[in-house]
Amino acid sequence: MSEIPAKATESEDSSGGARSGAADGPVFGDAPSGDAMWQSSPPGSIYDYIKVASFSIGPDGLVDQWSLRAEQIFGIPAERAVGMDPIEAFIEPVRRERGQRKMAEILDGREWTGVVPFRLPATMVADERDREGLAEVYVMPTRTEEGEKAAVCIVVDVRTLRRIETDLAASQAIFGQSPFGFLLIDPDLRVRRANQRFASIFGGTPDDHRGKGVHDYLPRGEAERVAATLRRVLESGDSITDMHVTGFVPGSDERRHWSVNLYRVHSGSGRPIGIAWLGTDITARRAAAREAAAARRNLALLNDAGARIGNSLDLETTARELLDVVVPGFCDLATVDLYQGLLAGDETPPGLADGSAEVRRVAFASAVSDAPFSVTGEPVKLGAVHHYPFNSPCADALRTARPQSVPGGDGGLVQSTLAVPMVAHDTVVGLAQFARTKGSEPFGDRDRELAVELAARAAVCIDNARLYRREHERALILQRSLLPPGDPEASGLDIACRYLPGNVATGRPSEVGGDWFDVIELPGHRTALVVGDVMGRGLRAAVAMGELRTAVRTLAQLDLEPAEVLSQLDEIARGLGAPGGVQQATRAARRPREADLSEVYLATCVYAVYDSVTRRCTFANAGHLPPVLVEPGEPALMLDVPPGMPLGVGGEPFEEVEVELPEGALLALYTDGLVESRDHPLDEGLQAFVNALTDPSAPLEDVCDHVLNTLDTHHGEDDIALLMARVQGLPAESVGDWTLPREPRSVGRAREYARAQLTGWDMEPLVDTTELLVSELVTNALRYGEGEIRLRLLLDRTLVCEVWDSGLVQPRRRRARDTDEGGRGLQLVGLLSAAWGSRRTPRGKTVWFELPLPGTDTTLTDPAEALLSLF
Repeated sequence: MSEIPAKATESEDSSGGARSGAADGPVFGDAPSGDAMWQSSPPGSIYDYIKVASFSIGPDGLVDQWSLRAEQIFGIPAERAVGMDPIEAFIEPVRRERGQRKMAEILDGREWTGVVPFRLPATMVADERDREGLAEVYVMPTRTEEGEKAAVCIVVDVRTLRRIETDLAASQAIFGQSPFGFLLIDPDLRVRRANQRFASIFGGTPDDHRGKGVHDYLPRGEAERVAATLRRVLESGDSITDMHVTGFVPGSDERRHWSVNLYRVHSGSGRPIGIAWLGTDITARRAAAREAAAARRNLALLNDAGARIGNSLDLETTARELLDVVVPGFCDLATVDLYQGLLAGDETPPGLADGSAEVRRVAFASAVSDAPFSVTGEPVKLGAVHHYPFNSPCADALRTARPQSVPGGDGGLVQSTLAVPMVAHDTVVGLAQFARTKGSEPFGDRDRELAVELAARAAVCIDNARLYRREHERALILQRSLLPPGDPEASGLDIACRYLPGNVATGRPSEVGGDWFDVIELPGHRTALVVGDVMGRGLRAAVAMGELRTAVRTLAQLDLEPAEVLSQLDEIARGLGAPGGVQQATRAARRPREADLSEVYLATCVYAVYDSVTRRCTFANAGHLPPVLVEPGEPALMLDVPPGMPLGVGGEPFEEVEVELPEGALLALYTDGLVESRDHPLDEGLQAFVNALTDPSAPLEDVCDHVLNTLDTHHGEDDIALLMARVQGLPAESVGDWTLPREPRSVGRAREYARAQLTGWDMEPLVDTTELLVSELVTNALRYGEGEIRLRLLLDRTLVCEVWDSGLVQPRRRRARDTDEGGRGLQLVGLLSAAWGSRRTPRGKTVWFELPLPGTDTTLTDPAEALLSLF
């Protein structure tokens, strides 16, 4: 407060007492009632802002009182100011005459208000330009106690008034024109002022909201929270930004959301006088944020589904992968039912028109309970086969291939359910149900779209798994049909074999591979042993394997050398993957350096021919792993067979290695699936295989089982083919071998040798037929062959007769006319023998025939009847 003379500042109030210029009490509203005669004004009153000063002028026109505030404004102490002529002290010389007239009028009893310029002392300002001041003066006539005329002057700094005026105008514009809801709340948490924006939202005029509290606008719980926040701001002075408040506007049931900023308001002296409330409606922004969050969640779910669904080619596993994605990220409960026919391997899903075909529950997931749930009846357990009633929403979803919303279910636990058909390539493969429990947000349109997308992705993966299963089963059937049936038999060999499909250790069904093995009986009690592996997997690899196996059998019957067999296979392999098949292979063989390996199937193969008479085995290798040999009493060793290039590469010749196998020796041929895996290097697997062959004298079946059990950790997804043979050579007493000179009487000697040998073997029933056929073959050798003639009889499971000579011309069977005297020899051989043929040898050719032994199921043809049939 300014300090002014008591007689000039005191005024009588209605109760007859004197009161000061401001009183203690609330900032807003009237002064509090009470009996106090005097109330002091607290700091921060209006007079502190406008800085009112006062002084008085006596009857003589001189200053007789000077307030402290006047000292502050004018910079003149009271002891100097008292007794001064104000006109002479403050008015410029050019204006003093007018000032004297005004002073005379004032002392004559007239009031005066005006603006008076003045100059501040140089000691009060730092800049000379700030010395010029402007005061608004209000002069009030008065009288002294003696009745003489005097005056009281009230002075206000004009610059301070202009600043207050500007501040008031600015605050009024900001408050009134703000696009946000603006409130001024007093310390009692009551609205003292509201702007038009707030009133336009909550109704009425701004004055209608004066005196209201937060409970008049917000629900009780929310109002209590906001009131506590207001008190905290008022007490601590800490501002609150972006506080979210939820409520309703009058006349609407729509929940609204506001973002509110709060800060404490202070007087000029720093005294807290209330709280400013600045709020903006963020309902649309929150809705957009929820939509954006839902879109991000859905996108994340779809991205997660793309990464996690379809990692397995198993139907049930794929269904579980779908539920792992949606629970609990999308729903609280979920199930997957697939058509029973689909799981049984039907060509197409057997969905009936009414949607009530049998389905099996293959997956269930819950974030709230382990018990199964149902929205159409009794809960269905995992693995149970059931069907939906015709008029049920689930049956309707299957029938129409459209999702259906199902309210409630499962005894009140479930709030809403989506029954979504799983559609792949316009085919319904099953039904997915997604459920949310009480307390969760019900499914909306966006959720329905997401559920359809998730179910469709899983359906495509399930359909792929179905197609893969069908192709896998077909490939298995094809592959197994091409493997030797049962336990193969061979002359002079004890055979045992194993074939194992690839493991499923990785959780994915293994594709069919191209591994194969074969045991082919050759003339002369010889046996071809074959093990091969087509690179790649799947049905095409199995088909390529079948073609190569067939080609091997065909080439083996031509009795070609092992290296020549692999050379021919190489040409065939180069055309398997390209249009034109074998013709393409033939063209590739003509230009081996230009062959495109992307058009062919590569394969590895070991081809071995074992002769039971000589106990010698000839090997040729096309990029395959080396055979393993175990001789009696010796450790197992890998044979040094040149590996050569894989079949299909072309351009490189194959080498042969001949090895003599002692009686009782064990020979093992195998594919890389037995010894190679992702976790173990090939060298380690080979050594483990060699170490497992410790007892070659044990039964071969036991040896095979021991090897597979020992190496179980060394193989992964690849197929395994294992072929083991123990040498049991043809005894010397079962072989008859003679050399005949090139002369006519050798025919008779050949018959005599054959008769005597058969009689010694107790094979008299074969004597007549054998003599006749031996005579024919030796005669042909004399007539068409070259060099000396060799006759050999071999007795094992059949009787084999071989006639060798040095000629290269192969015998050719022809049909003799009735008038021909010859040309019927080979026809006779074909009629009387079980099989016959010829093959090239390093020094000529061999013509042979085979007869079944007496006591077998095969009946011999009578030679006389055969001769009569030729004429």
